[in-house]
Amino acid sequence: MSERASAAARAGDGLPILEIRGLTKTFGGLTAVNDVSFSVREGSVAGLIGPNGAGKTTIFNLVTGVYKVTAGGILFRGEPIADREPFRIADLGITRTFQNIRLFKNLSARDNVLTACHMSAGYGLAEAVLRLPRFRREERLLGEKADGLLEVMGLSDRAEVTANNLPYGLQRRLEITRALALDPKLLLLDEPAAGMNPDETEQLMRLIGEIRSRFGLSVLVIEHHMDLIMGVCERIHVLNFGCSLADGTPDEVANDPKVVEAYLGAEEGR
Repeated sequence: MSERASAAARAGDGLPILEIRGLTKTFGGLTAVNDVSFSVREGSVAGLIGPNGAGKTTIFNLVTGVYKVTAGGILFRGEPIADREPFRIADLGITRTFQNIRLFKNLSARDNVLTACHMSAGYGLAEAVLRLPRFRREERLLGEKADGLLEVMGLSDRAEVTANNLPYGLQRRLEITRALALDPKLLLLDEPAAGMNPDETEQLMRLIGEIRSRFGLSVLVIEHHMDLIMGVCERIHVLNFGCSLADGTPDEVANDPKVVEAYLGAEEGR
C-alpha cells in the first residue's frame, strides 16, 4: 500500500475536523462562493482546487474570519465558527499561509518564528517589564520552541539570515514554520508551491506529509500544481465559478469529465 493510501486509510475513520455547509459569499451583486459543501477529516491532507477565480481563497478567508459569511455554516470540530474574529479562530487551532508570502522581511528567520511563538506566552506585561523569573523562564522555552521548529523544517542553518535574503522556496518554508509556531490543529496552505521549481515542489510534497505526521495536523491545501495535489491529498474538492464541481479521491477527480472540461476550458481561455 502506498504512503498516500495508508494515510487515507488512517484518516478514513476520523470525524470531520472542518465542515463547510452550504457556504455562500456575495460581494454586492457578485457571488464569489455559492452553496459550497465539503469536509476535511481529522488527520487528513485534503485539496481544494479549481481554475483561477473559482472561489478557493475566498473560502479560506471565510474559514479564518477575514470575510463574513453571507449564508451557510462553518464548523470546526463540530463547533460553529462562522463570523468569529480571526484571532479567536486562530486560538481554536486554525492557521494559514497566503498566496503572497507575508513575513517580517527585515527580521531574521528565527525572529519571524519567535514572534509567532510569543502568541502562546503566559506572562503578563508587568512580568516582562520587570523581567521576573516567569518571564525569563518562558522566554527560554519559547526560544527553544522556535529553534526546534527551525530544525524540523530544515532552516536551522539559516536561522540568523534576514527573511528577505532567503531564497524564495525557503521563504515559503519559513512562512509554514511560522504558522506551525501557533500550534494549529488545522493548517490551511494557500498555493504553497507558487513560484517554486520542480525540485522545490517535490521537497514541499514530502514536507507536507512529514508535517502531518510529526505534528498530528489536518491540512487543507489550495494549489495549481496538480503533481503536488495528487501526490499528497487523500480527498480533493473541486470548485468552478464559485460552485462545487466534484469531490472525491485524486483518481476519481482526475477522471471526472466535468473536472477535465473545466480545466481544459481554463487552459483554452488563456
